[in-house]
Amino acid sequence: MGSIIRLFVGTPLAMLVTVVLFLFMYFLISGTDLDLNEDAETVRIEIGRQIEDTPEQTTQKQFERPQLDQPPPPPPAINDANFRPEVAGVRAGAPTFDANVDIGTGFNPDRDAQPLVRIEPQYPDRCQGRSGDIETVVVEFDVDPAGQTVNARVVRSTNSCFDRNVIRAVERWKYQPKIVDGQAEPRYGVRTTFKFQIQE
Repeated sequence: MGSIIRLFVGTPLAMLVTVVLFLFMYFLISGTDLDLNEDAETVRIEIGRQIEDTPEQTTQKQFERPQLDQPPPPPPAINDANFRPEVAGVRAGAPTFDANVDIGTGFNPDRDAQPLVRIEPQYPDRCQGRSGDIETVVVEFDVDPAGQTVNARVVRSTNSCFDRNVIRAVERWKYQPKIVDGQAEPRYGVRTTFKFQIQE
């Protein structure tokens, strides 16, 4: 009996509650409807690298040319007449030719024998002398057409101790041969004087 009463009372009440909830939801949805097209705001963001206009710059590299070392100046010419080499504390006199030697000129095709290479003799260790003493050796020789010295001989000597070294030095000399009518000829009787002086 009680269950039938609850059925008749509860059913209409449940239907009422359902209708009320349905209406409430309807008004709730219809009242909060927004016009998205009117209130929406569009923001556009452009992402890209900003390039700043700058004037074109041209870098010019200047290359410096390397400075080349200038060749050293030629050694000063030595006047053979005043040249006095010192060897082992000894001053050897430069060879002097006799007055009959003609050095020739560029305008004359003929020329006399002219020295090219002259080796100074060495002072012999075995030769003794006092400081300041001057020893003299006079040598005479010939020059063949090839410019070689031949037949070297001592004409006069104040000390025979120097003769051998003087002859050896003269035999190594080189000459331009004597020219007569365009032909090389031997030159006879070339004379040279050597002087040796002991330094203090």
